[in-house]
Amino acid sequence: MAAMTATINVMLAIHGKKTTPIDLYKPLRHYIAQHYSEREAQDAEEDLQAVQHMRTDIERASDALEARRDLLQQYFRALSVMESRFPISNEKEHVNTLYFTWYDAFKPGKKATQQNIHFEKAAIAFNLGAVQSQIALAADRSSPNGLKQACNSFQFAAGAFSFLRDNISMKASGSSSTVDISVECAGMLERLMLAQAQECFYEKVLVDNKPSSLCSKVAKQVGLYYEEAYAALILPPLNQHFDRTWIAHVQLKAAQFHAEACYRVALQLHDQENVAEEIARLKAAGNMLSEAKKSGKGVVGPLLDAVSKLEANINRNLDRAVKENDRVYLMRIPPVESLPSLPAASLVKSAAVGELLDASKEKMFAGLVPDSSAKALSKYTEMLDEVIRVQAEKLQQESEIARVKLREMNLPDSLLSLEGSTSLPEHIRDEVEAVQIDGGPAGFEAEMRQLKDLRRVNEELLVQTEEILEEEAREDAQVRTQFGTRWTRPQSSTLTKSLHDRANGFAANLKQAAESDARIGRTIRDNAPLMAILNARPIEASLPTLGRPILSLNQNEDAIVGTLRQKLAELEMLGSERAGLEDMLKDMKRKDNILPKLMTTSGSYEDLFKKELAKYDPVCAEVAHNVEAQERLIQQIKDCSHSGTCAPEC
Repeated sequence: MAAMTATINVMLAIHGKKTTPIDLYKPLRHYIAQHYSEREAQDAEEDLQAVQHMRTDIERASDALEARRDLLQQYFRALSVMESRFPISNEKEHVNTLYFTWYDAFKPGKKATQQNIHFEKAAIAFNLGAVQSQIALAADRSSPNGLKQACNSFQFAAGAFSFLRDNISMKASGSSSTVDISVECAGMLERLMLAQAQECFYEKVLVDNKPSSLCSKVAKQVGLYYEEAYAALILPPLNQHFDRTWIAHVQLKAAQFHAEACYRVALQLHDQENVAEEIARLKAAGNMLSEAKKSGKGVVGPLLDAVSKLEANINRNLDRAVKENDRVYLMRIPPVESLPSLPAASLVKSAAVGELLDASKEKMFAGLVPDSSAKALSKYTEMLDEVIRVQAEKLQQESEIARVKLREMNLPDSLLSLEGSTSLPEHIRDEVEAVQIDGGPAGFEAEMRQLKDLRRVNEELLVQTEEILEEEAREDAQVRTQFGTRWTRPQSSTLTKSLHDRANGFAANLKQAAESDARIGRTIRDNAPLMAILNARPIEASLPTLGRPILSLNQNEDAIVGTLRQKLAELEMLGSERAGLEDMLKDMKRKDNILPKLMTTSGSYEDLFKKELAKYDPVCAEVAHNVEAQERLIQQIKDCSHSGTCAPEC
């Protein structure tokens, strides 16, 4: 049976599973040297030593509780890293000389051995829950801080057992497993830990002198949690696995707190002078305890003392209430079975330990990338590139639409001419000066020649790269033919797929760039006479002006011009937002490295892709909002400029 405290409120802690020593170093190193290379085995030397050291420390089980908890979490993360890199089974090409042996925590005479890393992870997760329960039990619950520590540790223990049940148990189960890491046992232990965490809250509300109604609700939930644990204990496979005193303890605790809830609500009923229901609740509480005590054989003395004390309080209050009713109230006592169920209030939950056990940020064995992970990363990159491409095209398209629409409405040029201003807006002046510094229209031709030379250099580099890849493929094929199955390095086509894909992408980009350069060159040649104005210094000397009498706005010029200026400013702000959104997408992509998560995930890659791509949803929503805002704004500008009047929404 698990260890117990000697306090009045008796609680349980779970013994950890025991194991036998194993050598992780040699099998793992042999696998790296065989399937990767001797050099990579040497590079992984430090990580191999670290894993072996952690396993050895776990075998000794001699650390302080907090240090042991941290060690278990660290080793679990290491196992998650190893899971994707080292296939462990009896198959020839796997790590087939590694056997994990663990003893049952509740039946130490029973043990199981598996060539299955999930079996090792299940044992570590179980021991993490066990050590958290031991930390909780060791806390001094007579002090507020100790009570808080106990409550939190019990919730973390519940979280560890919940994690075991939901993520590992099924992968480690089978005829060669032990009952303690089964789904049924992990679920039972989660409810037991939640019961004890809720019990800590009950102790707190009593110390804080909270109202009887609240005490009753908290106690009721304690009883429900214990009742759920008891229900699991009396069903296969647990009913034949646990010592009878375990089952009796949980059963008696369930009855104790159901009775405690009745007792506390009876105190409230007494204050309300509802003697009839008070008597019925106290009778129900007494019946619960008397029935449970019949099955309490083997339960430790302190628990029986606590139950007997509660029973004495119930009987004393029941005698008093019966006498008061007989002498004063003369009320009919309702049958116990007619009473409504008491409300419960759960104040605890299983702690989320997934983040503590997440190995995605671990650097261990970072140089070993299995082919499956590399392919998955390539697929995710393609999906992400498509998301970025679609959003970037939307942003660029909207900028072009705004430019074309404004040109059709002769804006903002007509406003500048209307003002008779001989000065250019600052941003246009800066652009003109930049062109003039580069040589004016003649400088465009020089820029185009330079672009052509740069494109030729890039094309030559791309050809050289492709030739190197082809040579590497020929050498790999030659060595593979020479050595046959002894040449265990992954095929060249697998290792260099991402490089070929990138080379194809560069080739497509160069082709697209050449077409774009050609369009720009034609535009420059076609508009050479118009661009001659850029040679004028100052540029304002070549600008036409439009006097006010030439433009009629129905005697409402100032209002309409002011509104148009405002709308154009808003349109410019939307353009700035688009530039910021595009930069944000590029920055997110640059920082987006999901390879560690791919290497440690035990679920579906598709689910991980969906979750990771969801990070971009808020930015995509902002893009859509920007597009909609621009459409509304351009329509408002069009209405103002065409009608000569502005609608209220303008």
